[in-house]
Amino acid sequence: MENRFFSTSCDQRSIALRIEQLENGRVGFFSVGLYPASLAYNCAMQTNGDNLLLAPRPGRDLFGAFDSTSLKEMKTEYIERVNKMAFNNKHSGYNSLADLLLNCELVILSSNSNYIEKDLNEACRLRKELNRQNVVLGCLVGSFCHSSDKNRSYVLCQKEPNLAFFSGFHRHGSLRNESDSFTANFCHPDALTALLGTRLLNKISPNIQVTAGVHNIEAQYIKATKNISSIFAGFAHHFHRDNTGILPTLLTLLLEQCLSQAATVSMQRPDRKKLYSEQLIPITELGYGVQRIEAALVSDGDFHQVRDHTFSQLTAIVADLKGSMMQPQIGNPTRNFQVGSVFSEKISSYKRCPDSLEELIQWCEESGLKRGGLEGLNSLKYWPEIMKMYSIPLQDSSMINLIYVSIFGSPQAKTIAYKILTNSRELTSYCITSVKHPNGATFGKLLSRVSDKKFLEYLAKFIKTKNNKFLSTQEIDTYKENIDSSSSSVILKIIKEILG
Repeated sequence: MENRFFSTSCDQRSIALRIEQLENGRVGFFSVGLYPASLAYNCAMQTNGDNLLLAPRPGRDLFGAFDSTSLKEMKTEYIERVNKMAFNNKHSGYNSLADLLLNCELVILSSNSNYIEKDLNEACRLRKELNRQNVVLGCLVGSFCHSSDKNRSYVLCQKEPNLAFFSGFHRHGSLRNESDSFTANFCHPDALTALLGTRLLNKISPNIQVTAGVHNIEAQYIKATKNISSIFAGFAHHFHRDNTGILPTLLTLLLEQCLSQAATVSMQRPDRKKLYSEQLIPITELGYGVQRIEAALVSDGDFHQVRDHTFSQLTAIVADLKGSMMQPQIGNPTRNFQVGSVFSEKISSYKRCPDSLEELIQWCEESGLKRGGLEGLNSLKYWPEIMKMYSIPLQDSSMINLIYVSIFGSPQAKTIAYKILTNSRELTSYCITSVKHPNGATFGKLLSRVSDKKFLEYLAKFIKTKNNKFLSTQEIDTYKENIDSSSSSVILKIIKEILG
């Protein structure tokens, strides 16, 4: 999919004219929802709203994502201004997707995973039909997509690497605070497109500060895993509120595992090489401290690149991740965080994990959370397929694995997951044990068995191996099998079995 502000055949004069058009251009949000509508309300508070247009999905209420209490707190003059952004006088109704493509230079599809690919196909068709090929399309979907035909799950920006991704952090009501300010990222694999798109977005409100990035795939992946991790964070804050010693470890681990997973996903980008080497401007011009940050492991005496952490320089992405796991002093936390609180309340009451995803969703709906806003649960459904698709290591995904097992696991696995989740000592032990590399604890396990003469011989030989490398690979594997067979970490074996 071609998705840039400039056509490849532009001459110097055409480029200058196009930049002038972009300087006076507008941003459009199609489908709308809680975040875009709150963003528009912030824009209405701070500006006259001329730089932003809205187009609700046909049949969707512009303010339908807000509850009655929130609507009562919103000022009439700002609501009217937001309505003006969405209303088209020519056909006396809401703007359509075609209207946005005709009148905007950047159009963000705010659809969730149920609609986003259909909307993207329609936007591409209309863009061609209207001869508006240089309108840039973006999305902000925060869950994984799934193809029922091919039975596989994926990050949409991996399938369409030229699709822009817009991401910013918000809580209920925060964007409707006149004195608060927010950060966001606009990511596109072409640095110049990212920079110009960011300039457009920065004009919609002085309270929204957007920075440019080229890591759209990583940002969208983090958005999906962040939503799942936020459920775990909400559970921990609620269930272990009297055992606060565990929270720093748990929240740090949730954050680190999301970043490690995204760094693994980054290595599989189809456009990774040209992401750094074929830019018109270096990505350091976008605010990156350095051009690239990579991690490597030693294998057979050589370093092999295994992760690309360059995206972690995107401050707003990391802030979004951290913010979604915090209990706010004022107002409500994110919807996914609230799912975790509901999860905590119900398993405390019933003394068990939910029987199924449907039961958990029912608990959420009974607590006032709408099914359509449960993006973390939408992503969690496809978690095993995502792990396989991107070869996510178990030690980098143990926290999401645990929450997955507690909802989708066998009755036996759920029983063990419940014991771990509800006992702070067990949960702390799980946090420590589950993050170890499968081969990384071999020496420690040998040390713990020194009272056994057989394992004492293994230990001596193991040290000799490290120094002189005289043991064969087969011998080392045999020792590891013996050590692993003595492991008492039943939950890790169950998780590995379930996730296959």
